[in-house]
Amino acid sequence: MVKFLLKKSYSRKDLKEKEFKDLWNAHGVFTTMWIYGKPQKILFFKEHITNLIKSTKNYKIFDRNLKRNIFKIIKSNLNKQKNYNHLLRIAVTKSLISISLRDKLKIKKNLQLKLVNYNRIKPEHKNLKYKFILKNLSKMDNTKSDIALCSNGKILETGTSNIIFIKDNKYYSPIRKFYRGVNLKFLEKKIKIKKIDIKINKINEFDEILLVGSGKGIATTKNIQSNKWKRQSFSSFQKISQIYKNEIKINKQYVF
Repeated sequence: MVKFLLKKSYSRKDLKEKEFKDLWNAHGVFTTMWIYGKPQKILFFKEHITNLIKSTKNYKIFDRNLKRNIFKIIKSNLNKQKNYNHLLRIAVTKSLISISLRDKLKIKKNLQLKLVNYNRIKPEHKNLKYKFILKNLSKMDNTKSDIALCSNGKILETGTSNIIFIKDNKYYSPIRKFYRGVNLKFLEKKIKIKKIDIKINKINEFDEILLVGSGKGIATTKNIQSNKWKRQSFSSFQKISQIYKNEIKINKQYVF
């Protein structure tokens, strides 16, 4: 069970604290960031906030004070004496800003994917329409399982992460109809990732499947449930993990 360090909601009108609402399935957007260390650092913080603000504009819930107010809420809820290894979630609707901190799970190397026929609503955005996904994830051990969202015979993303597929040391990701997250965008600047349709009936052509996101970091998939695919190598996982670790080392503390 996931342990929460913090769960709070604030009125956007005056920043007064309200009864906590997770805001799932509301009309709004969210972002999840990894916060770690003491003093705390947040990986890809500027990129996460930039994406969040852009999404609020797309959903017509933006105002000119929003970014400043999000910073105020984050700053007021961080403890300089705390050694963090948590996921920081910020969710925004027209009337509320919600913040939560939960433990970052340690992902196992025997991770299994379960294929689920589902395409998120407006999947190009990190919106709050996640109840179907959360219902499925709640039935799993999220340290070693995830759902792969599929549509029209193609794999798009997982319930928590983007996916990179590897064949003959070449990297591939889906073309469209999913949210291209901050961590995937970072890797696209470091390695060449070709965009192709990832067809379920061709999945056995790939040697490795990696999950990429704030929660999982870089995770390697062992096998796919009810499918013949099994991992053939660790080499790309090791390479990508090292790129990711190097970025973590040079990441600087953000001063609000």
